[in-house]
Amino acid sequence: MSDQAVKLPKEKQTALGLYVTAKEAYEKWEADPENVMILDVRTPEEFLFVGHPAMAWKIPIAAQVYEWDAEKGQFPMKLLPDFVSRVTEVAKPDDTILVTCRSGGRSAIAVNLLARAGFKRVYNITDGMEGDTVEDPDSVFTGQRLKNGWKNSGCPWTYNLTPERMLLPKAQ
Repeated sequence: MSDQAVKLPKEKQTALGLYVTAKEAYEKWEADPENVMILDVRTPEEFLFVGHPAMAWKIPIAAQVYEWDAEKGQFPMKLLPDFVSRVTEVAKPDDTILVTCRSGGRSAIAVNLLARAGFKRVYNITDGMEGDTVEDPDSVFTGQRLKNGWKNSGCPWTYNLTPERMLLPKAQ
């Protein structure tokens, strides 16, 4: 296990052990945009209201469930069964794919699903789109995702949707 993996929380670690920060991911894509794919696995609502990397393929791995989970204090997510098949519409198992979500957890799940499907060069963007939470108890930003991440690292992003780069699950 790499030094970087040892420092990562368990939920951000992957079977492939390939990791980049958002800034490193953007630099890797910028150096070879024809051969490096950015894959954003968040929900359409996140693409719309939080923003997204314009060059990213937007293929949600999960859908928001609108039933409150009082025990966890959240609305849970439900994995979408056709995620891998939607990714295979635009990527092959030997492609280099850099996967992002909000903060590195769902992207780790996506990397593992793709690895099980035979993909070999899939990296988890460990700080995601919004980054990690500020932990300083003296900061007015404590608990907010303002530390690292695509948006906080100076990487380009937009609120403008790019439907030609969205592969959403079929309506049920």
